Amino acid sequence: MIWRLVVLHVLLLGAESSSRWERTVTFHRTQQDDIQDQERARPRRDTSASRPFHGPPFIPCRTPLTPVEHKVLNTNTHVTGFNGDDGSDVILTWVGDGTGVVLVLSTSSAPIDSFMEGGSSRLYRSTDYAKSFLDISHRINNTFIREEFGVSVGPGSSVILTADIPVVDHAGGIIFTSTDAGATFKFIQLPFHLAQPITYHFLNPHYLVALSIDGGLWLSLDFGAKWTKVYDGVHSFSWGAGINLFFSCSRTDAVEAEERGDLLLKRTTDLGKTFTTIHEDIYSFGYIGAFLFFSVMEDPRSPRVMYFSSDQGDTFSQALLPSASAEQFYSILDGDEDMLFMHVDNPGDTFFGTMYTSDDRGILFSKSLERHLFDGQRKSDFRNITSLRGVYLTNKLDEDGRIRSVISFNRGGTWRHLNKPENVECGEQVNNCKLHIHGEHSRNIRIVQMLALSEPTAIGLVIAHGTVGDSLSSSQHPDVFVSSDGGYNWRGTLRGPHHYSILDSGGLIVAVEDQREGQVKTIKFSTDEGQCWKSYNFTEQPFFFAGLASEPGTKAMNVSVWGFRPEDDGQPMWVAVTIDFQSLITRECNDEDYEEWLAHAGGGDWKRNGCLLGVKETYRRLKKQSVCRNGRGFVVSKKQSPCLCTREDYLCDYGYDRHVNTSECVRQHSAANKTLELCLNGEEDELLTAGYRKVPSDRCEGGFSPQLAVQTVIRPCGVKPSPRPTDEFSTRVTHFDTPRERLVLILVCSGAAVIILVVIVSAVFAVRRVVYRNRSPVYRFSNLRIQDEDNGTTADLESATSSNGTVCLQESDDDLIE
Repeated sequence: MIWRLVVLHVLLLGAESSSRWERTVTFHRTQQDDIQDQERARPRRDTSASRPFHGPPFIPCRTPLTPVEHKVLNTNTHVTGFNGDDGSDVILTWVGDGTGVVLVLSTSSAPIDSFMEGGSSRLYRSTDYAKSFLDISHRINNTFIREEFGVSVGPGSSVILTADIPVVDHAGGIIFTSTDAGATFKFIQLPFHLAQPITYHFLNPHYLVALSIDGGLWLSLDFGAKWTKVYDGVHSFSWGAGINLFFSCSRTDAVEAEERGDLLLKRTTDLGKTFTTIHEDIYSFGYIGAFLFFSVMEDPRSPRVMYFSSDQGDTFSQALLPSASAEQFYSILDGDEDMLFMHVDNPGDTFFGTMYTSDDRGILFSKSLERHLFDGQRKSDFRNITSLRGVYLTNKLDEDGRIRSVISFNRGGTWRHLNKPENVECGEQVNNCKLHIHGEHSRNIRIVQMLALSEPTAIGLVIAHGTVGDSLSSSQHPDVFVSSDGGYNWRGTLRGPHHYSILDSGGLIVAVEDQREGQVKTIKFSTDEGQCWKSYNFTEQPFFFAGLASEPGTKAMNVSVWGFRPEDDGQPMWVAVTIDFQSLITRECNDEDYEEWLAHAGGGDWKRNGCLLGVKETYRRLKKQSVCRNGRGFVVSKKQSPCLCTREDYLCDYGYDRHVNTSECVRQHSAANKTLELCLNGEEDELLTAGYRKVPSDRCEGGFSPQLAVQTVIRPCGVKPSPRPTDEFSTRVTHFDTPRERLVLILVCSGAAVIILVVIVSAVFAVRRVVYRNRSPVYRFSNLRIQDEDNGTTADLESATSSNGTVCLQESDDDLIE
């Protein structure tokens, strides 16, 4: 029997930057025949029947491993065989930061066509960074743990495991909790059955939120020891800032799918004691960065309308975005406290749309990139390059049907093609030789297993699979490319697809070749950001490769290679090989090993000389030729200085596009005037714009300043400025000379004043009643918005990730967000 492994990566996202590291990796074993059937059934955009060929040649630099180095690595290579474990899935989870604790959950479910229920699982624990493991299944009474819930880790050393038990025979579920990284566990009987994994508060591990299968929202303030139901009929929930908790619920206790669009969005600021209704007629909502967003369907036949709030729902405003028909979708690509990236789908099954960026209120959106690729499975290749501020990478589907990569160095203000790698030549037959990066779309069709990798502690370093040529090719073998300056310049480093990982804050890179049909025994490593590689055979018994696993945060210097090999009885046995490079690279780095590096200085615009988003940033980073350890105490150090403003520090405002041949923002044909009026918080803002809006978080000073960049006139909603009197009317004067005429005039004016006062007071109470009952501001748009409304109806953003990683629209929402 031939076996094959599919590697699935599960990200646990958090509010803190450290929590955004990958903490959990899942390895799933399936039979080879099943994989082949899946690949035959999966549609591909490239229908070429030819076998993949190698792209333009480059020669990777290889340095032989010395006998002394081989002996040191061999001494510090630790092999663990999980004998007798027939689990089909292995879930690895790191607990805490720098604790060395790794929990491994092995599960095996009963076959679908069998009469058995449930399955079996084993729990292992390591305290030495996966060098050795101890079976601790007895600490959880050998209970079968739900595979889809996995191992849930929170702040500190908190861990939650959820038992897989039948719903019919038990009044509530069972969880096991640990506050000491799995050294001990506490058995807890729940008064309900979980519909999804328990959600931690992103700062306080004692605060837990859970959703039961009957729509109950439950809170625990003592790490699961006691639970209180705080609301019924809940559809989804998400933590906000502080202890704000948002949730959508039905008007009754039912939570049927057809009731979407008739939900209430509520908030509690005191952990379930009191509740506030933010809005009615909710279809979906989410929370990302500092933005709460939700879609409203005021009538079953009306389009969904998007609203955003940057103050935890106290006030909110409708997003000024192009309308979308019912079959289209909106998708939040990324967001922080300053801005949002949003994708708006094009009509029809086009696999592309338009990317927009928001202002710091999440209201005004500007066009960033047209024909942005978004494949049929609602997956985007959009990627934040975290090793350098302001850099984003994605792919677009051009009019000729080819996929090409583009990169932005100023948070979506402008996009450009990637430069050709310096050690690769395309040949005369290729007119436009560029590097194109494989993304989520390529992973879906199994061209690559790894996406572009970057880390905040490894300044400027980017590792990615790509092809060199006119466009991205699925008929060309992907190779591995490395950039040391955040994506400006690239170099071919490894031939063929690999799994790779960044260690020691970028001082060490490791890679294992992706052998889909064979077995592995070799790991490659580089101490100079991929310029040269050494190879080490870590085992004499090759095994089928599953993937690499290293501690989150790039501080570690050891990596585990996971896979399996058949035992004597023919059953597969999981194997973990952990290699500790700390014994090979023993010298601690000193001041002479570092250099001053000016970021964004290699973009070709020498006039800016490293200025981007209004500042110059000079980093202290490791020299490529230095072979030493950054260590766990390494902290990124940088100096900042302000820059003069240029046009690149500004985006084109709503209703404006950047001219094809210049950097100027020109008005769209649909924009009949330059006035945008909207009602915000009971006051009407009239925004007069020259077409420019400063990029959020840009800190430039002086220099370019567009005339009338933003002028705001605030007045009460619905009150227009009075027209200035013409000379004809201003010269008309009525004289009241007699006392009787004057008395009549006084009485008439007094009566009119009373009537006007009554009308105004009534109007104010009526408006306040409507506004505060619905908490929905009234908008009066200029022709900019009206023109967009004529093109279709407004659709909904379908899902997004909250600040603590909770996907807020998990059930019965067909259009998911990545």
